[in-house]
Amino acid sequence: MDFSQAEENYLKELLSLSLEQGHAPINLLSKRLNIKMPTANSMTKKMAEKELVNYESYKPISLTHKGKREAALILRRHRLTEMFLVEKMGFGWEEVHPIAEQIEHIKSLRFFEKMDEILNYPAFDPHGSPIPDKDGNIIDTNSKLLTKAEVGNTVTFTAVRDSNEDFLKFLNKKNLNLGAKIKILAKESFDSSMSVEIDGSHQEELSAVACERMLVVADK
Repeated sequence: MDFSQAEENYLKELLSLSLEQGHAPINLLSKRLNIKMPTANSMTKKMAEKELVNYESYKPISLTHKGKREAALILRRHRLTEMFLVEKMGFGWEEVHPIAEQIEHIKSLRFFEKMDEILNYPAFDPHGSPIPDKDGNIIDTNSKLLTKAEVGNTVTFTAVRDSNEDFLKFLNKKNLNLGAKIKILAKESFDSSMSVEIDGSHQEELSAVACERMLVVADK
Protein backbone atom coordinates (compact mmCIF):
# COMPACT_ATOMS: atom_id res chain seq x y z
CA MET A 1 0.00 0.00 0.00
CA ASP A 2 1.24 3.47 -0.88
CA PHE A 3 1.09 6.17 1.77
CA SER A 4 1.11 9.92 1.47
CA GLN A 5 4.26 11.84 2.31
CA ALA A 6 2.53 13.19 5.43
CA GLU A 7 1.61 9.68 6.58
CA GLU A 8 5.18 8.52 6.05
CA ASN A 9 6.48 11.42 8.13
CA TYR A 10 4.07 10.51 10.93
CA LEU A 11 5.05 6.85 10.81
CA LYS A 12 8.77 7.60 10.94
CA GLU A 13 8.39 10.03 13.85
CA LEU A 14 6.15 7.63 15.76
CA LEU A 15 8.77 4.91 15.39
CA SER A 16 11.54 7.24 16.56
CA LEU A 17 9.53 8.21 19.64
CA SER A 18 8.68 4.58 20.35
CA LEU A 19 12.34 3.55 20.17
CA GLU A 20 13.36 6.42 22.44
CA GLN A 21 10.56 6.31 25.00
CA GLY A 22 8.49 3.19 24.41
CA HIS A 23 5.41 5.27 23.55
CA ALA A 24 4.40 8.38 21.63
CA PRO A 25 2.31 11.06 23.39
CA ILE A 26 0.30 13.10 20.89
CA ASN A 27 1.65 16.40 22.27
CA LEU A 28 5.25 15.30 21.70
CA LEU A 29 4.41 13.99 18.23
CA SER A 30 2.89 17.34 17.26
CA LYS A 31 5.95 19.16 18.62
CA ARG A 32 8.37 16.92 16.72
CA LEU A 33 6.47 17.40 13.47
CA ASN A 34 5.89 21.10 14.14
CA ILE A 35 2.13 20.81 13.67
CA LYS A 36 -0.88 21.71 15.81
CA MET A 37 -2.45 19.16 18.15
CA PRO A 38 -5.83 19.01 16.35
CA THR A 39 -4.01 18.26 13.09
CA ALA A 40 -2.00 15.48 14.71
CA ASN A 41 -5.14 14.02 16.26
CA SER A 42 -6.99 14.05 12.95
CA MET A 43 -4.15 12.35 11.09
CA THR A 44 -3.60 9.64 13.69
CA LYS A 45 -7.33 8.81 13.63
CA LYS A 46 -7.10 8.32 9.85
CA MET A 47 -4.01 6.16 10.28
CA ALA A 48 -5.85 4.07 12.87
CA GLU A 49 -8.49 3.36 10.23
CA LYS A 50 -5.68 1.97 8.04
CA GLU A 51 -4.52 -0.21 10.96
CA LEU A 52 -1.19 1.60 11.19
CA VAL A 53 -1.59 2.88 14.76
CA ASN A 54 -3.53 2.14 17.91
CA TYR A 55 -5.40 5.28 18.86
CA GLU A 56 -7.41 6.11 21.97
CA SER A 57 -8.30 9.61 23.14
CA TYR A 58 -5.98 11.00 25.84
CA LYS A 59 -3.61 8.04 25.60
CA PRO A 60 -0.18 7.71 23.96
CA ILE A 61 -0.20 6.44 20.38
CA SER A 62 1.42 3.13 19.52
CA LEU A 63 2.24 1.59 16.17
CA THR A 64 0.57 -1.65 15.13
CA HIS A 65 2.74 -4.48 13.81
CA LYS A 66 1.90 -3.30 10.29
CA GLY A 67 2.70 0.31 11.22
CA LYS A 68 6.06 -0.62 12.76
CA ARG A 69 7.12 -2.47 9.63
CA GLU A 70 6.11 0.35 7.30
CA ALA A 71 7.81 2.93 9.54
CA ALA A 72 11.01 0.88 9.68
CA LEU A 73 11.11 0.62 5.87
CA ILE A 74 10.80 4.42 5.58
CA LEU A 75 13.61 4.77 8.12
CA ARG A 76 15.64 2.27 6.08
CA ARG A 77 15.30 4.42 2.95
CA HIS A 78 16.29 7.53 4.90
CA ARG A 79 19.38 6.00 6.48
CA LEU A 80 20.56 4.28 3.31
CA THR A 81 20.31 7.62 1.53
CA GLU A 82 22.35 9.37 4.21
CA MET A 83 25.04 6.71 3.92
CA PHE A 84 25.11 6.97 0.15
CA LEU A 85 25.44 10.75 0.29
CA VAL A 86 28.40 10.51 2.65
CA GLU A 87 30.19 7.46 1.24
CA LYS A 88 29.65 7.94 -2.48
CA MET A 89 28.98 11.65 -2.95
CA GLY A 90 31.30 13.21 -0.39
CA PHE A 91 28.74 15.06 1.72
CA GLY A 92 29.51 15.78 5.37
CA TRP A 93 27.44 13.96 7.97
CA GLU A 94 26.02 17.33 9.02
CA GLU A 95 24.59 17.95 5.53
CA VAL A 96 22.69 14.82 4.66
CA HIS A 97 19.56 14.75 6.84
CA PRO A 98 17.44 17.31 4.94
CA ILE A 99 18.37 15.74 1.60
CA ALA A 100 17.44 12.26 2.83
CA GLU A 101 14.13 13.68 4.08
CA GLN A 102 13.24 14.32 0.44
CA ILE A 103 14.64 11.16 -1.12
CA GLU A 104 13.09 8.76 1.43
CA HIS A 105 9.66 9.25 -0.20
CA ILE A 106 10.72 7.72 -3.52
CA LYS A 107 8.53 4.64 -4.05
CA SER A 108 10.90 2.52 -6.14
CA LEU A 109 12.03 -0.50 -4.12
CA ARG A 110 14.68 -1.31 -6.72
CA PHE A 111 16.21 2.16 -6.30
CA PHE A 112 17.02 1.52 -2.64
CA GLU A 113 18.02 -2.10 -3.22
CA LYS A 114 20.60 -0.87 -5.72
CA MET A 115 21.79 1.79 -3.28
CA ASP A 116 22.21 -0.89 -0.60
CA GLU A 117 24.17 -3.08 -3.04
CA ILE A 118 26.50 -0.25 -4.09
CA LEU A 119 27.21 0.49 -0.42
CA ASN A 120 27.92 -3.21 0.23
CA TYR A 121 24.98 -3.59 2.60
CA PRO A 122 25.92 -1.29 5.50
CA ALA A 123 24.54 -1.99 8.98
CA PHE A 124 24.70 1.61 10.17
CA ASP A 125 24.19 5.09 8.77
CA PRO A 126 26.76 7.95 9.03
CA HIS A 127 25.35 8.99 12.40
CA GLY A 128 25.80 5.50 13.86
CA SER A 129 22.12 4.55 13.76
CA PRO A 130 21.24 1.00 12.66
CA ILE A 131 19.76 0.64 9.19
CA PRO A 132 16.63 -1.57 9.28
CA ASP A 133 16.83 -4.63 7.05
CA LYS A 134 14.48 -5.34 4.13
CA ASP A 135 11.94 -6.90 6.50
CA GLY A 136 11.93 -3.88 8.79
CA ASN A 137 13.98 -5.46 11.59
CA ILE A 138 16.16 -3.08 13.61
CA ILE A 139 19.11 -4.39 15.63
CA ASP A 140 19.55 -3.36 19.26
CA THR A 141 22.92 -1.65 19.72
CA ASN A 142 22.83 -1.72 23.54
CA SER A 143 24.15 1.83 23.58
CA LYS A 144 23.46 4.38 26.32
CA LEU A 145 23.61 8.12 26.74
CA LEU A 146 27.02 9.57 27.51
CA THR A 147 25.41 11.20 30.56
CA LYS A 148 25.06 7.70 32.08
CA ALA A 149 28.82 7.03 31.99
CA GLU A 150 30.62 7.18 35.32
CA VAL A 151 33.77 9.12 36.16
CA GLY A 152 36.85 7.01 35.37
CA ASN A 153 35.08 4.95 32.69
CA THR A 154 36.19 4.84 29.08
CA VAL A 155 33.48 4.49 26.46
CA THR A 156 33.29 4.38 22.67
CA PHE A 157 31.26 7.03 20.87
CA THR A 158 28.95 5.04 18.58
CA ALA A 159 26.06 7.27 17.49
CA VAL A 160 24.21 10.55 17.86
CA ARG A 161 20.57 10.89 18.87
CA ASP A 162 20.22 14.14 16.98
CA SER A 163 21.36 14.83 13.40
CA ASN A 164 20.86 18.58 13.82
CA GLU A 165 23.36 20.40 11.59
CA ASP A 166 24.58 22.77 14.32
CA PHE A 167 25.18 19.91 16.75
CA LEU A 168 27.14 17.89 14.20
CA LYS A 169 29.24 20.95 13.33
CA PHE A 170 29.92 21.32 17.05
CA LEU A 171 31.20 17.73 17.16
CA ASN A 172 33.37 18.40 14.12
CA LYS A 173 35.00 21.35 15.89
CA LYS A 174 35.69 19.15 18.92
CA ASN A 175 37.17 16.41 16.68
CA LEU A 176 34.59 14.06 18.15
CA ASN A 177 34.07 11.39 15.51
CA LEU A 178 32.23 8.09 15.75
CA GLY A 179 34.56 5.47 17.17
CA ALA A 180 36.35 7.95 19.43
CA LYS A 181 37.41 6.68 22.86
CA ILE A 182 36.09 8.98 25.56
CA LYS A 183 37.41 8.81 29.11
CA ILE A 184 35.26 10.53 31.74
CA LEU A 185 37.59 12.68 33.85
CA ALA A 186 34.99 14.59 35.88
CA LYS A 187 31.26 15.22 36.03
CA GLU A 188 29.77 18.42 37.41
CA SER A 189 27.04 17.64 39.94
CA PHE A 190 25.31 20.99 39.35
CA ASP A 191 24.60 20.68 35.63
CA SER A 192 25.97 17.22 34.63
CA SER A 193 28.54 18.75 32.27
CA MET A 194 31.64 16.61 31.77
CA SER A 195 35.39 16.94 31.43
CA VAL A 196 36.55 14.22 29.05
CA GLU A 197 39.69 12.97 27.35
CA ILE A 198 39.29 12.05 23.69
CA ASP A 199 41.39 9.27 22.17
CA GLY A 200 44.00 9.84 24.84
CA SER A 201 45.16 12.97 23.08
CA HIS A 202 43.16 16.01 24.16
CA GLN A 203 40.67 17.15 26.75
CA GLU A 204 37.31 18.81 26.18
CA GLU A 205 34.47 20.23 28.26
CA LEU A 206 31.07 18.92 27.18
CA SER A 207 27.75 20.38 28.28
CA ALA A 208 24.89 18.19 29.47
CA VAL A 209 23.00 19.21 26.31
CA ALA A 210 25.76 17.71 24.15
CA CYS A 211 26.19 14.59 26.32
CA GLU A 212 22.46 13.85 26.14
CA ARG A 213 22.71 13.69 22.35
CA MET A 214 25.66 11.26 22.26
CA LEU A 215 25.32 7.47 22.45
CA VAL A 216 28.16 5.30 23.69
CA VAL A 217 29.04 1.72 24.61
CA ALA A 218 31.25 0.81 27.54
CA ASP A 219 34.70 -0.53 26.72
CA LYS A 220 35.35 -4.02 28.03
